[in-house]
Amino acid sequence: MKIMQTTYFQDLGQMDYQTAWDYQTALHRSLVERKMGARDIPLSDWVQKHYLLLVEHPPVYTLGKSGSIDHLLLTEAQLQERGIQYFPINRGGDITFHGPGQIVGYPILDLDRFFNDVHRYVRNIEEVIIRVLAEYGIEAYRIKDYTGVWVQGAPKGNIANPDADFWKKQRKICAIGVHLSRWVTLHGWAFNINTPLEYFEYIVPCGIVDPDKTVTTLAIELNKTIDLSEVKHHIKHHFSAVFECVVSEQTENL
Repeated sequence: MKIMQTTYFQDLGQMDYQTAWDYQTALHRSLVERKMGARDIPLSDWVQKHYLLLVEHPPVYTLGKSGSIDHLLLTEAQLQERGIQYFPINRGGDITFHGPGQIVGYPILDLDRFFNDVHRYVRNIEEVIIRVLAEYGIEAYRIKDYTGVWVQGAPKGNIANPDADFWKKQRKICAIGVHLSRWVTLHGWAFNINTPLEYFEYIVPCGIVDPDKTVTTLAIELNKTIDLSEVKHHIKHHFSAVFECVVSEQTENL
């Protein structure tokens, strides 16, 4: 019988990228070390710890290990002028933006306790976001050969003089990039809620060069500012359902 896993939830609030990266890396290392220390013990005889971190970063671009630096359209001096940080990191995927009004999620899970399937893991993350968007009446979907969550069609909110070309495009609302070591996950998703879209003008988002695709936010789709705490509540609920785990509000330290 499969044991229901507990995932400890932490809302990190607003935190700079380096600090959050160091923290999730430390948690990741703790899971791996706990796992290696118990490798001769049956899984049913010891408890692994899992974490779900949600955070909002100051403006930062991150470039995945399979990405191209050419997709960053600003020089180092221009980044400094605009107050944007830049980090090449070890997740999959290309370049993406993290910033104000965005909910970044870092699940740190030992997939030996869930399932050993990277593709299923990414699909599960997409499913969480798709279900969250459904809470707002938005029918989101996946696109073959692209990770992330997309929307298309007319806006749900009452928008005066809408840009017809924009609403015809497939619009990415959540980017996903992950890394696994010994089946323990790192990195995660970037879900655009109230995010200023001008930051995406300085990159080729996710390396996608397609005039029929663009990026969007939940606020744009609904034509109103969204309560981030409400979205986080929905994320926790649907994460628990999709990953079939208990999401605990208890603060759990290393």
